[in-house]
Amino acid sequence: MKTFMAKANEVERKWYVVDAEGKPLGRLASEVAKILRGKNKPNFTPHVDTGDFVIILNAEKVVLTGKKLDQKLYRRHSGYPGGLKEIKYRAFMSEKPERAVEIAVKGMLPKNSLGRAIGKKLKVYRGIEHPHEAQKPEKLEINV
Repeated sequence: MKTFMAKANEVERKWYVVDAEGKPLGRLASEVAKILRGKNKPNFTPHVDTGDFVIILNAEKVVLTGKKLDQKLYRRHSGYPGGLKEIKYRAFMSEKPERAVEIAVKGMLPKNSLGRAIGKKLKVYRGIEHPHEAQKPEKLEINV
C-alpha cells in the first residue's frame, strides 16, 4: 500500500463565499482556516497547499462574545523603543473590520512560507459586494 502525496500543480481549487453576519469571530476563523489549508479534502497533504479560495462577506457584522469588544486589544509594534500601539476591538472593528477578520484567520495558519501562500487565498470584504463573480464561487454555510 502506498501513501498518496498531493502535488501542487495537480490540486483543483474551488472558490467559496462565506457570510460572516452574526457569526463569532474565532469560530468563523477556525472553520475558514481549515478550508484554506485543505483539511476538508481527502487529498490533504501537510507540506502542499491543497486548500481552496474563501471570500468572506459582511466582515463588519461578525460578533465577539462576552466583553471582548471592550476588553480585547489589538496590538502592533513599530520596532522602535516605546513603539507599542494598542487599540480596543470596538474601535478596531469600526475602523477596519475586514483586517480584524483577516488577522484572526491568518493567526490560525502555519507561520512559514506555506502559511503566507495560503493566506493569499483569503479575500475579506465589508459589505455583500465582491469582485470575484467570474470565478463562480459556491455559497458555503458555516454552522458555528
